[in-house]
Amino acid sequence: MAPIGKLYSVPSMNQTTIIKATAAVAGVEFEEPEYKHYEDNKKPDFLAKFPHGKIPALECANGLNLTEGAAIAQVYDTYGEPIVASIPPNSGLLGGTLEDAALVDQYMHFAESEIHLCTEFIYLMLNGYMPYNKAIHTTMTERQIRGFNSLETILLTRTYLVGERLTLADITVSSVIFLAVSYTLDAPLRAKYPNILRHLDLIINQPKLKEVFGQPTFVEKAAQYTPPVKEKKEKEPKQPAPAQAPKKERPKKAEEDEEEEESLVPEEPKAKNPLDLLPKSTFNLEDWKRAYSNKDTRGPGGSLEWFYENFDREGFSVYRVDFKYNEELTLVFMSSNQIGGFFNRLEASRKYLFGSMGVLGEANNSIIAGALILRGQDVKPVVEVAPDYESYIYRKLDLENAEDKAFFEGALAWDLEIDGKKWQDGKNVSWRFFLNVRNRSLTSCFLVAVQVNERKFVCCILTIHVYHVVTL
Repeated sequence: MAPIGKLYSVPSMNQTTIIKATAAVAGVEFEEPEYKHYEDNKKPDFLAKFPHGKIPALECANGLNLTEGAAIAQVYDTYGEPIVASIPPNSGLLGGTLEDAALVDQYMHFAESEIHLCTEFIYLMLNGYMPYNKAIHTTMTERQIRGFNSLETILLTRTYLVGERLTLADITVSSVIFLAVSYTLDAPLRAKYPNILRHLDLIINQPKLKEVFGQPTFVEKAAQYTPPVKEKKEKEPKQPAPAQAPKKERPKKAEEDEEEEESLVPEEPKAKNPLDLLPKSTFNLEDWKRAYSNKDTRGPGGSLEWFYENFDREGFSVYRVDFKYNEELTLVFMSSNQIGGFFNRLEASRKYLFGSMGVLGEANNSIIAGALILRGQDVKPVVEVAPDYESYIYRKLDLENAEDKAFFEGALAWDLEIDGKKWQDGKNVSWRFFLNVRNRSLTSCFLVAVQVNERKFVCCILTIHVYHVVTL
């Protein structure tokens, strides 16, 4: 059979292995021209065919140009017949029915997003391609283990992932595990996943796949971060201190006169915050913040139940907050960052305030709203420390009113809905006004507290884009 086209790739890529394994089973051949990454993919003739400059890239003989490993592995020719992963009665790599094809696609995406992505992130951090962050390393490790657990359960009762024969799902999952056992899936973890290892052994030892995969390298211990060795600077010899001139004694009377003059100027007393002059309250705001962070929001024993049992209506009040200029809002993450900036500017009122605000709706059709719990009955002394406080509308909530109570609880539980607009992203102002994010994408370069698993927090420096935040 004549080659179906030219494949530009590097051997170490997981996607390259998937493409070559699929081609081997389907009996398809590729030309593999000499290729140097970061050089050839920047040349004008390459970019004319593949504008993103990404590999693997397939230049088909029929004029079709493709990138992305999954797309190449399923590419069709101009006659509507698969070039690589053909439907029965040929190789059957895409499954025998539409339902099977959907399952194959499901497992391919699962392997890439839940397991391989974590391996890649950890590899990039441990090898200096991005700044190392322990919190992200821990998150990626735990996310990957969750993926391993799910895959182990799936394979408990199955020889192959879809049906009773080899499919593209098996090839993709095996390729991902093949890489993981050499880097993150170490000996203690492997002992927990006999079904995953049995499946890997079955797939990579298929007669047509042995040469493509080769033999896996099993690590005894998962790769760990090694901090760079700091160079010790040689201490410069100390210069001898210059001799001090003898001090002249001042006349005793002059010293006494100076002391008298100083005592005549009293120190200016520090002005007390009027909120500190309020009668002592039985509601401890710090205890509430801890309850909110450590408990589920709704349900028996939740933080809302704690709040109603302990709230002091005389010493504290609850306010609804709405942004005045919602028509100016565009992308959700930008609106979310605006809330974070507002909370940061409330730093001077940190010990008098707790809040939960969010972005509701979608890009170019969203609003900002939320709720504040604050000391006293007047909102202004608490929020006027923020220069932009007048950009928001404040309305005192009556928790005896069903509508006000539902709004308050929705804002705290992050499931608030207003005029059909559902909660998309949110932030809490808390002990140190850290940014809280739950199952949302992050892009940041400052200290944040990432909120996951309802109300648990981990602090980290984020200098990269993380597109999933997962259970810690």
